[in-house]
Amino acid sequence: MSSYLRKLYGLSSAVILAGALAGCATYSKCGLEGCAGDAKVTSDVQTLFNQHPDFGAPGAVGVQTIDHVVYLSGFVTTGLERDTAGSLAQSAPDVTRVVNSIAVTH
Repeated sequence: MSSYLRKLYGLSSAVILAGALAGCATYSKCGLEGCAGDAKVTSDVQTLFNQHPDFGAPGAVGVQTIDHVVYLSGFVTTGLERDTAGSLAQSAPDVTRVVNSIAVTH
């Protein structure tokens, strides 16, 4: 049984390490500060959101950009608002992908 446990621990350690390395790979290309232009992409997306008052107060939807991938977070009241936020973010210049983690509250 101890041989089985060692194999199980080794396998689980390998899986955890692989996940951690994949997460680090996100930052390896540009560093923790992000790629050149990421701050402008974030600003452009936030400006688009601020032009749509149906998203609530400015800053109600969080925007972060890493390597030109925009990550959205926050809360909206309808699925349509969530989808609109994703579409607006995708329409900003230099956005390669949008990860939409906005939650819908009822």
